[in-house]
Amino acid sequence: MLFNSVDFAVFLPVVFFLYWFVVQKNLRLQNLLIAVASYFFYGWWDWRFLSLILFSTIVDYAIGLALSKEENVKKRKLLLWGSILVNLGFLGFFKYYNFFLDNFVSAFSFFGTELNANSLNIILPVGISFYTFQTLSYTIDIYRRKLEPTKNFIAFAAFVSFFPQLVAGPIERATNLLPQFYRPRTFDYNKAADGMRQILWGLFKKIVIADNCAEYANLIFNNSEDYSGSTLVLGALFFTFQIYGDFSGYSDIAIGTSRLFGFNLMRNFAFPYFSRDIAEFWRRWHISLSTWFRDYLYIPLGGSRGGISMKVRNTFAIFLVSGFWHGANWTFIVWGGLNALYFLPLLLLGKNRQNLGIAAQGKLLPNIREIVQMGSTFVLTVLAWIFFRAENLGHAFSYINDIFAPSLFEMPKVLPLLVLGLMALFILVEWVQREREHALEIHKGDGLLKKPVRWVVYISIIIAIFSFGGSQQEFIYFQF
Repeated sequence: MLFNSVDFAVFLPVVFFLYWFVVQKNLRLQNLLIAVASYFFYGWWDWRFLSLILFSTIVDYAIGLALSKEENVKKRKLLLWGSILVNLGFLGFFKYYNFFLDNFVSAFSFFGTELNANSLNIILPVGISFYTFQTLSYTIDIYRRKLEPTKNFIAFAAFVSFFPQLVAGPIERATNLLPQFYRPRTFDYNKAADGMRQILWGLFKKIVIADNCAEYANLIFNNSEDYSGSTLVLGALFFTFQIYGDFSGYSDIAIGTSRLFGFNLMRNFAFPYFSRDIAEFWRRWHISLSTWFRDYLYIPLGGSRGGISMKVRNTFAIFLVSGFWHGANWTFIVWGGLNALYFLPLLLLGKNRQNLGIAAQGKLLPNIREIVQMGSTFVLTVLAWIFFRAENLGHAFSYINDIFAPSLFEMPKVLPLLVLGLMALFILVEWVQREREHALEIHKGDGLLKKPVRWVVYISIIIAIFSFGGSQQEFIYFQF
């Protein structure tokens, strides 16, 4: 069920009505309704996926309880590894089986031995990478004694399957989201109103920006050999805004929807294209995944402690694994490695935390230095996205090679002025609102944004969605 579909437009009000007007006085029934609605939402794609998420929920619920009763260090480790192997085993089979098989066969073929191995026709369950990491954080935190296990199975099932963020995040920590299922929730108008504004901006990002950019990104990438270097640059630029509008738009809708039901999800994007270096970019892009890898992989490996060799190893480990998490293709691994190369000089020079604030904070315009920093970081990011979008490594390298041809200075063959204008407007709004949680967040002191003005903005966005929205596209991160 897509957020930008008629199905969801019917589903959400029905669940909202039942939640606040039928079962609002009973916390257990509220949690049960969330769990049932979430399973309905997830099963809308394919009911067969439900058995997988239910099994994962039961396994981690049981292991969590067992960990709380076990003091023997070896047995606790066995329980933890049981959770890791079950969760990553499912993820590995459904997402990476054919990748490893094909590369295994190719390796033998390289040495002159032909193997006869058939790939499997495996359907990748939607969102498996997201809820797998979410449940893993639960058992790992219990093992580390940072979290007490829940005895409330309904609350835990609702936490694992919570429909706003189930299929594309944010990847919530049990320490943040699970306790919210224990506490009574009352309707908060201000929170709900802010949630609606965030949903509206998320829909604008997805339907007007991402879906329009997708049309031209697909056209150019799928026929890259036919276009000039200048057109290929535009294609990379369109994909850069497609993936941002698509993924951050999903996160905005998820966070806003959760606020309608009294929940607070973690922030997942913080205007990353205004970053002044790659380290800042990764603090602002897909924050829930970046911090997950930091806390559960990078720091346990030693983090930035130790000598240069350890720093290099750990940096490449976190970025390569992050790339591989995105998909079973060498393009994602190279994308991760390229970002590691971007990040490593900052780490080794001790400059990876020099831009912790907001660009041009408290000012309307950035200074020259910030413009150069943001521009260079953006160019590096666009270059990396080419690997992310390309069909394979050969396509990525040929795409980049064709950019740096004499035709780079020709007039682009594809030049949709309306889409470029919408992108420019989008950038302007996000820049003005970059110090907020999201672009439509309202503060009490916003004197210029009186109620009539706000409603003009809301109605204008709604008109833009219906007037300029691109053809409906699935969210990119559903495939991960």
